[in-house]
Amino acid sequence: MKSVVSMIIAGAILFAVPAFAQTEGSADTNMQILLDKVKADKKLLVASNMDLTDAEGKKFWPLYDAYQKDLQQVNERLGKTIAAYAEAYNQGKGTISNDTAKKLLHEAISVEEQEVKLKRANAEKVGKVLPATKTARYIQIENKIRAVIKFEIAKQIPLVY
Repeated sequence: MKSVVSMIIAGAILFAVPAFAQTEGSADTNMQILLDKVKADKKLLVASNMDLTDAEGKKFWPLYDAYQKDLQQVNERLGKTIAAYAEAYNQGKGTISNDTAKKLLHEAISVEEQEVKLKRANAEKVGKVLPATKTARYIQIENKIRAVIKFEIAKQIPLVY
């Protein structure tokens, strides 16, 4: 299970964190393959920990897929915010203006708010098709994966100066 989580983390970091003070290079095809693998591994991780009956699975998996699609939009928005910070940071050689910092802070908080609203709506939908214990377990799994990813991303993003 550690290797699955490691793959999820690696993919998320590669997707979300642009290089700070490095040149940009990309292989879009390889990135898409990696992201597809990460999505499959995450689904496997969720499946192996949910212990769903066939009836529960038929109701849960469409909700899971819809949530992952919506979560991808949050991830893309976060990635754009991080990229904007990286660009400002690199252009300023390690410093950014107060106006830029204010704008980026507002956007980062807005992304977090969007994620919380999405999570709440998802938990309500899942709660209608699964028992509360399984709903809570699913949300815990999502929270743990997101926490590890956010920790790894945060380690790579330098503080604002």
